[in-house]
Amino acid sequence: MSDTRRRVKVYTLNEDRQWDDRGTGHVSSTFVERLKGISLLVRAESDGSLLLESKISPNTAYQKQQDTLIVWSEAENYDLALSFQEKAGCDEIWEKICQVQGKDPALEITQDPIDESEEERFEEMPETSHLVELPPCELARLEEIADLVTSVLSSPIRREKLALALMSEGYMKKLLQLFQVCEDLDNREGLHHLYEIVRGVLFLNKAALFEVMFSDDCIMDVVGCLEYDPALVQPKRHREFLTKTAKFKEVIPITDSELRQKIHQTYRVQYIQDIILPTPSVFEENFLSTLTSFIFFNKVEIVSMLQEDEKFLTEVFAQLTDEATEDGKRRELVNFFKEFCAFSQTLQPQNRDAFFKTLANLGILPALEIGMDDLQVRAAATDIFSYLVEFSPSMVREFVMQEPQQTDDDVLLINVVIKQMICDSDPELGGAVQLMGLLRTLIDPENMLTPTNKTEKTEFLSFFYKYCMQVLTAPLLANTVDEKKSKDNFQTAQLLALILELLTFCVEHHTYHIKTYIMNKDLLRRILVLMNSKHTFLALCALRFMRRIIGQKDEYYNRYIIKGNLFEPVINTLLDNGTRYNLLNSAIIELFEFIKVEDVKSLIAHIIDNYYKALESIEYVQTFKGLKGRYEQEKDRQTLRLNSRYRRDARTLDEDEEMWFHEDEDDDEGEAVEKSRPEEEFPESYGKYMEAKKVKESDDKENFPTQTPTGSFKFTFSHSAGAANGANGKPAASHAASASPNGSPAKSDATPGTLVVKTAMVGLVDYPDDEDEEEEDEEQSPRKRPRLGS
Repeated sequence: MSDTRRRVKVYTLNEDRQWDDRGTGHVSSTFVERLKGISLLVRAESDGSLLLESKISPNTAYQKQQDTLIVWSEAENYDLALSFQEKAGCDEIWEKICQVQGKDPALEITQDPIDESEEERFEEMPETSHLVELPPCELARLEEIADLVTSVLSSPIRREKLALALMSEGYMKKLLQLFQVCEDLDNREGLHHLYEIVRGVLFLNKAALFEVMFSDDCIMDVVGCLEYDPALVQPKRHREFLTKTAKFKEVIPITDSELRQKIHQTYRVQYIQDIILPTPSVFEENFLSTLTSFIFFNKVEIVSMLQEDEKFLTEVFAQLTDEATEDGKRRELVNFFKEFCAFSQTLQPQNRDAFFKTLANLGILPALEIGMDDLQVRAAATDIFSYLVEFSPSMVREFVMQEPQQTDDDVLLINVVIKQMICDSDPELGGAVQLMGLLRTLIDPENMLTPTNKTEKTEFLSFFYKYCMQVLTAPLLANTVDEKKSKDNFQTAQLLALILELLTFCVEHHTYHIKTYIMNKDLLRRILVLMNSKHTFLALCALRFMRRIIGQKDEYYNRYIIKGNLFEPVINTLLDNGTRYNLLNSAIIELFEFIKVEDVKSLIAHIIDNYYKALESIEYVQTFKGLKGRYEQEKDRQTLRLNSRYRRDARTLDEDEEMWFHEDEDDDEGEAVEKSRPEEEFPESYGKYMEAKKVKESDDKENFPTQTPTGSFKFTFSHSAGAANGANGKPAASHAASASPNGSPAKSDATPGTLVVKTAMVGLVDYPDDEDEEEEDEEQSPRKRPRLGS
C-alpha cells in the first residue's frame, strides 16, 4: 500500500487538550468480521503493526477539516484525528464514511452530536427542523442575531444546528460585510452586537466556520469585530498592530505562496487566541479546543513545508555561515532559526526529531559560532543551543569537544552559554535557571551511556573540567576572596545558589574530576564562606554542598575536611542561630546526625576532639551526645581489642618490649614501631606508643593545636599526604600521637592495671597513679584528638 494518497498520521487528544501523534501509516476501509462492520484500519509504515482499528459507526459524528483532516469522537473524552498527506486520500475516505452513514459527502460533518439531556426532545423534532432559523442578515436584526448566538452556547445540539445555518448561503461573510457598514457609520451599538456575535461563533468550536473566518478575505474583519468589546470605553487597535507594527520579515524570500499565506494565517489566529480573546472560564475552555487544533495543525504543516524546501534552508545556512554577511542580516538569520526552533516545539517527538536532524545535517552548530561578539546574535544562538541540547545532548557534546582545536576558550559555545547564565539581567534569573538546567543535561553521565561511544563520559568530563569549570566557578571564587563575601545582594545570592546547585550535582554524579577540582581550588572552604550570607537560601545551598560531599563517605574528602578544619564555619553558624527552630538549624543538625548514624569514625573523632566543648550544651537534640557516645564506644572497642591480643600472645608482646629497650637510641622510635609490627597490630590509642612518638611530636610543631576565636582548638596538619596517612588511607600508627591543649602528649585512655606489662613500660609511658585523676583530666580536656584504629 505505497499509495501516498492514503498516507496518514494518527492523532489522539490527550487530557491537556493537546494532540498526541500515534504514528504514521496507511489507511484503508475494510469489513472487519470481529467488529461486524466497515472499519478504518491504519497500519504503521515502519513495521505494518496496527495503529488504528475503528468501526465506522452510523451514529458517530465525523468532521472533515482543512481538506486533509478527519476528526471524530469514539467515546467520552476520546477524540481521534487522521491527518492525510494528500487531499485526494482524505476525500476518498470521507466518501466511504459518508456512504456507510448514508450522508452527502458535500457536508463537512456527518452527524449532529446528541446531548443525552436533549436526546428525547430531539427525537420528537420534525425532520424539517434540522437547521436553526436565522434572522435576515440586516443591521436592524443584529441584536436578535447576537441573542440567538449567545443562547445556543449551553446546548451542544443547538450549537451544531447554528453552525450549519451560519455556513449555509455565505451567512458569515454577509455578517462581516455588515461590520464594515457599521464602522463606516460609527454605529457603536451595532459594533457591540457584532463583537458578541463573532465571539459566540468562535465558541461554536467548528473548524468549517474557522476556515471561512480565518481566510484572507475575512480575518481582518473578524479582528475588527473583536476590537469593539462593549466593556471597553475605547476600542482596541488590533488591526493597526497586525498591519503596521507586526512586520513579516523574510530573511530569504519565500516563493511558495501557500506557505506564506499559512504563516500569516497562523500568526493572526494565534494573536486572536492569545491576545484578543479573554482568558476562557472553566465553562468556556472546551469551546476553543478546535481553535487550538487549528493552530496546531497549521504549525505542523508550516514546519514540514519549510523542512522539505531544501533550496530555502540551504540558502539560509549559506548566508549564516558567510563571514561577509553584515551584522544586521546575521541577526535576522539567527532570529529566524530561533523562531523556527520555537515553532518546532509544538510538534510531536517523531516530527521534532526529523526537524532537528535536518538542521544538524545542514550544520546548525558550527553556524552558531559565527558572530558571537554581537549581543543579540549570542542571545539567539544560546536559545537555539538549548533546543539542540534537549534534542540530542550527545550530538552537542561531540561538537563542543572539537571546538578547542579551532577557537579560543573565551568563545567556546558552551562557555558562551555559561556566561549568558552568569550575566542574566532578569532580576528573577529566569533565563539563568533555564540555562543551568541545560548545562546539567550536558554534564549528566546518565545520558552519556551511548552504545556507539563508550568513552563519551570520560572525554567530555575531561574537556568540561579543563575548559569550562573555571568559567562556571569564577563568580563564586570572586565573591569569596580572603574568606569574606564581596557581594551579598539578592541577585548575586541567586546566581551563586544556581552555581552551587550545579556543583552539588557534580559531586553526586562525577567522582574523580570534581574531587580533584575541589582539592586543587580548596573549593569547599570558599563555599563555606557563604554560610555567613544574610540570605538563608544561599547558606543552605553551601551547607547542601558540604552535606553531599560527606554523603559520599569518601575518606579522601573526610581527610580534606579534617585537615582544613572545615566544620568550624558550620558550627559557628549553628551557634549563631541560637535556639531558633528553622530550616537552617534542622539542616545542620541533619548533617551531624548523618555522620552519627553512618558512624563516620574519622569525622566523629575530629568533631569530638575539636568542638565538643562548644556543642555539649545543645541538648534539645541528642545528636551531639550520640556522637560522643560513638566516640567512647570506639575507644572501648580498641581497648578490648588490645587486651584480647595481649592475652592471646603475651610472649610476642614481651618480645616487642625487649626490642624497644635494645633499639639504637639514635633511631627514630616511631619507625622502630612500624618495623617491629604491622600498624594494624598496634592501635593508635594506646599509651604504649605515646612516648615513642614524643620526639616526633616535639619536632613537628604544625601538629600543635591553636585556640580559635570561638574557644575550640584548631589543628594545622603537615601538607605531606604520606606523613598524614598510611598507604591504605588510615592514619599510620607512627604518626598518631595525640596532643593535649598544652602541647604535651596526652595520657593513655587505658586505666591503671589494665596491662600486666605496665611496670615494664615505666621508662616510656608515664601512667597516672590514680584512676580518678585521669577521669578528672578527661573531663577538663574533652578535645583530645582521635586515636582510632580504623
